[in-house]
Amino acid sequence: MNFSSWQWFLLLAGSVLVGLSKTGITGLSLLFVGMFAAVLPAKNASGLVVPILIVGDLIAVGSYRSHTQWRHIWRLFPWAAVGIILGYFALGRMDDRQARTSIGAIVLCLATLHIYRRLRPPAPGVGHGFWFAPILGILAGFTTITANASGPLVVIYLLSMGLLKMEYMGTAAVFFLLLNLFKTPFMVCLGLINFGSMALDAYLLPAMLLGAWAGKWILRRMDQRVFENVALALSILAGARMFF
Repeated sequence: MNFSSWQWFLLLAGSVLVGLSKTGITGLSLLFVGMFAAVLPAKNASGLVVPILIVGDLIAVGSYRSHTQWRHIWRLFPWAAVGIILGYFALGRMDDRQARTSIGAIVLCLATLHIYRRLRPPAPGVGHGFWFAPILGILAGFTTITANASGPLVVIYLLSMGLLKMEYMGTAAVFFLLLNLFKTPFMVCLGLINFGSMALDAYLLPAMLLGAWAGKWILRRMDQRVFENVALALSILAGARMFF
């Protein structure tokens, strides 16, 4: 762990953002992924962050589980599991640039669709087609194992379902916990989670806990509309950053 002061700053700041994203300000995932990737090779950074994410997920589930809307998890998670398996086999065949560009394009297209539906709501009784959950679920699973980049996709899906702030947080917390636990064995098999990476995680855990505490404080003071707009805006910025 021979890092410079600047590299330690990026790792610790990224860990704080992990905590913030889990308990308060959603849509930050691609920002902290970028910080870790600036210090370590992209694939190693992806493996490093998973144990920290799981601890953050456990804190979020403990805080918001009573608000979980399970029907959305049952609808989305089986498809996400399929996406993780596909991503496991594809991980060695796709370079970082191809993955970033593809994921960014998907996020921007879905964000545009969501904004269009907010400006021009569908007629009563008309919702998303049957394709919506399978496609977003597979994409979320694929992107979470290849780049830890499923956050913006899940943000757009849950916002599209019209969930209230606390329902969103509870549903996202349980979904991401299941997602990260499911993909962990695959990351271990790829050698991306190992004793060395977990030793570094132990140094970064206090910073993540600080971010989680701050996120809960912020969420209590943010109204529903601001919450939705911040989550959507961060997802669009993250998608644009990856695409361009």
